[in-house]
Amino acid sequence: MTSSTGSPTSTAGAAAWRDQPPFRADHVGSLLRPKELLRARAEHAEGRLDDDELRAAEDTAVDHAVALQQEVGLQTASDGEYRRTSWHMDFIYQLDGVAPTDEKLQVHFHNPQGDLDFESAALAVHERVGLGHTIFGDAFTYLRDRVRESAPGLTPKLTIPSPNMVHYRGGRAAIDQRVYPDLEEFWADLTAAYAEEVRRVADLGCTYLQLDDTSLAYLNDPAQRELVAAQGGDPEHQHEQYIRNINAAIADRPAGLRVTTHLCRGNFRSSWAAEGGYDFVAERLFSDLAVDGFFLEFDDERSGTFEPLRFVPPGKQVVLGLVTTKRPQLEDKDTLKRRIDEASRYVPLDQLCLSPQCGFSSTVEGNELTEEDEVAKLRLVAEVAREVWG
Repeated sequence: MTSSTGSPTSTAGAAAWRDQPPFRADHVGSLLRPKELLRARAEHAEGRLDDDELRAAEDTAVDHAVALQQEVGLQTASDGEYRRTSWHMDFIYQLDGVAPTDEKLQVHFHNPQGDLDFESAALAVHERVGLGHTIFGDAFTYLRDRVRESAPGLTPKLTIPSPNMVHYRGGRAAIDQRVYPDLEEFWADLTAAYAEEVRRVADLGCTYLQLDDTSLAYLNDPAQRELVAAQGGDPEHQHEQYIRNINAAIADRPAGLRVTTHLCRGNFRSSWAAEGGYDFVAERLFSDLAVDGFFLEFDDERSGTFEPLRFVPPGKQVVLGLVTTKRPQLEDKDTLKRRIDEASRYVPLDQLCLSPQCGFSSTVEGNELTEEDEVAKLRLVAEVAREVWG
């Protein structure tokens, strides 16, 4: 990818363009909420907009998101997670046996200006975990239909939190011991509920499912492993249990369903919660996790080096999150190409793809950049991918 003078060059033809997920130019899923949607949410909360009117506002916003993703040159479309307040809790609270509590969960985030605390209701597993309905089923069918009607060349993508997110922040203390005296029974019920969700969304026509997981990235941070130990967990081996959980959830997926995971260190109002490369989990993660692709954050020095990618086996795709969603400044094309070249020293170029490092709006508040910045970054990803793999 570099000429004899040291300048980056196009690698077109060095590896094939992809027609199945994950794509050479991809993105994590969440998009900044349009101002009109935020206004509708506020009016709904105040009782000035009913449920049907809010749904109509969400539909309009999703239509806009599909058009945006097509216009910038992507091959996939999410619904921007526009119907959610939080990337994970909106799903988790819909599982049978899981409910919010009066206790507040605090997560400490960091950014160049200082620290920022995020507070939400904690969760409690108070009954046997199950799946009473297809979570996000209506949201996906709307996205599926819009893509078929207005952007048939795109693949609709559904993002849900991984099963590990039900356990990570609360640990054993959040799971009623009268319901689950043996934690293995909890894991069995949880992964069975997820396996049923996977089957149901596949029946709805989903061919691209992403399991978002902060836990497997957080566990690379020694400070996070200390928190796990303080909860009574096993910080040295918890990632191995978490890998088994995801594998159990997707073991029976149909052949036409591609599954990826996104490993995030936290994303709230342009801030992060954990630091460190993927070294601690890399060997077991890349060798054992039975997904088709890994979305990995590599947008700054907190992300570590590409060296852990040496454990990625043939047949697995790595989506390099080189374009940050935490800052508005647009990355340099040549720099991105050099970094792709660096990563290809550890895993073949044909197994690499490109994306932003995380979503643009993991929670309703969104990161500190504009929709124009978001569009520019998504277009940059598509253009660089075409120049490298097209």
